[in-house]
Amino acid sequence: MIKREHYVLKIRDFYYDDMIKIITGIRRCGKSVILEQIMDEIKKKSSNIIYLNFEDKKIISNIYDSDKLIEYVEKNRKKGKCYVFLDEIQEVKNWSEACKTLRLYDNSIFITGSNSKLLSKEFTKELSGRYISFRIRPFVYKEILEYCTELNKECSVTDYLVWGGFPKRFEYDSESARDIYLNDLNDTIVINDLINRYKIHKISIFKSLVNYILKSNSRILSSKSIHDYINNNFENCSINTIIKYIEYLKEAYIIDEVKPYSSKTKSELKYYYKIYNADVSFNSIRCIDNRYDLTHNLENIVYNELIYMGYNVNVYYNGNYEIDFLAQNDGKKYYIQVAYSVENDKAYDREFRAFSNLDYSCKKILITNDDLDYSTSTVIHLKFKDFILMEDLSQI
Repeated sequence: MIKREHYVLKIRDFYYDDMIKIITGIRRCGKSVILEQIMDEIKKKSSNIIYLNFEDKKIISNIYDSDKLIEYVEKNRKKGKCYVFLDEIQEVKNWSEACKTLRLYDNSIFITGSNSKLLSKEFTKELSGRYISFRIRPFVYKEILEYCTELNKECSVTDYLVWGGFPKRFEYDSESARDIYLNDLNDTIVINDLINRYKIHKISIFKSLVNYILKSNSRILSSKSIHDYINNNFENCSINTIIKYIEYLKEAYIIDEVKPYSSKTKSELKYYYKIYNADVSFNSIRCIDNRYDLTHNLENIVYNELIYMGYNVNVYYNGNYEIDFLAQNDGKKYYIQVAYSVENDKAYDREFRAFSNLDYSCKKILITNDDLDYSTSTVIHLKFKDFILMEDLSQI
């Protein structure tokens, strides 16, 4: 597996800190691998290391609660700073109490947990003020190329647009094996995990909502519009149920909800948001007869890549025109439009018109899958295949 230095670099500054380091993210995005890579680095300087994987039944049968965990660490650690790595910590009863206690006694603690039982709200509730979290995401294209080189394979831009970046899917040689893996991933982490965790009884409504949302990536939605769709096409349910189910998907890192901003109010619009999937494969596995939604997947990937680059992202309304992204970092702002192509006149006019009368001090960028350069005196055209190889937007 490749070294995911982009993430390890951020965590490295906290190796010796008493804050609890929590590695979060959607399941199967590579959290445990990053934990192992951090442990390998620390082993070069210290042998005072304890590693426990609580998916191992032999371990969890003996270390099943906070008292047993504290007892084990204190018995097995050496003098001086001890580095404690706890994988799938949520299996331990009252795990947060153990972590809070251990950090007081010269232990540097690193934990991971699956999104089915250890979610962001629990972090803030159980470990308030005592932790720092790092969200891990599926591969972006630069990581895919590096991993495929390691595997002696290739991955085209189109393959990325359709099947996304879950790391393990690149290990399969056949399309059928890949499809089985991605469908199993969906059934496990999107459907069954959440149904079991939250004891969802309206299973058919929940599955209908999940299918609708994950096929509606890169689109403006509202709780009411989703509620109306479910009630008109499936079963009746309350809008509160819809809101609750959406929160489950967000907490499990399956979707991100991005709020629009208006140029008129200069504030966040409360009731509408854009949904982006953690991985575009969630859309593609729901498509029929290979009719993949490349247009919306392309925008979804641009969002994922911008987040990876470190930008804060919002949808922006320039009067009546929607700008797909207002990306901000280090005081710099970029207005970004995304389209699969602007080859025809209608698409060209639509995408360029959205930039009208915007602040000229900020760069305006159009990203498309076209091979021709459509840059103008005021708008920079980036080819999608070039954008996904960039470190950040300061390169333009």
